[in-house]
Amino acid sequence: MSGHSKWSTIKRKKGAIDAARSKVFQKLAKELYVAAKGGDPDPNNNAQLRMVVEKAKAENMPKANIESAIQKAANKSGGENYESIRYEGYGPSGIAIMIDCLTDNKNRTAGFVRSTLTKKNGNLGTDGSVSYMFKRKGVIVLENVYEEEKVMEDILSLDILDMEIDEDITIYTEPDSFISVKDELDKLGYDKYIMSEVTYVPDNYMTLDEEGTEKVISLIEALEDIDDVQNVYHNLEM
Repeated sequence: MSGHSKWSTIKRKKGAIDAARSKVFQKLAKELYVAAKGGDPDPNNNAQLRMVVEKAKAENMPKANIESAIQKAANKSGGENYESIRYEGYGPSGIAIMIDCLTDNKNRTAGFVRSTLTKKNGNLGTDGSVSYMFKRKGVIVLENVYEEEKVMEDILSLDILDMEIDEDITIYTEPDSFISVKDELDKLGYDKYIMSEVTYVPDNYMTLDEEGTEKVISLIEALEDIDDVQNVYHNLEM
């Protein structure tokens, strides 16, 4: 399986820009709040919250920010009520796109998503029009700074689906195995995480020329700039 480099490349790019990092932290705070409010505010007793915490840590979100978002939900302060909505559609050249949102105003969010797709040569599809092309998996990406033979030995002993050692070290798990694999990696001393989350991975990727790729990236970045958009999944090979 290939395509993991696009995640690490995009995250490093965003990590280099303070404004973009702030935007990422705001979205993570919302996701933490929703996960904590919907269950136990203790990540050890709330698998969904624990997954979001791991995602936030991989994004280098400050511990204080993580705890503040969870505490806000535990105190029931603010009273925000967010609804999860998924939009499916296509970008330029037929690239499949799924857009997950958390919103307190569905009409506002739908308008922003629809107009952004239209402006960037994409279009909305019906429910299920592209989601069948993706599988939910745990994805853990480590910096490739470890001794390769030991990495192979350690990781292949874990409950994983697949792994790659290339520019980075990418590990795929079943969603239910993600936390246990992450815990084992921590115990084994691995700590250079680029990405650590349960996400959607396409079954197959599409390769475009440079111009087509730039158009799709422009659409993805425009969608990610919408406050209500939490995650954008796509099948572009970068």
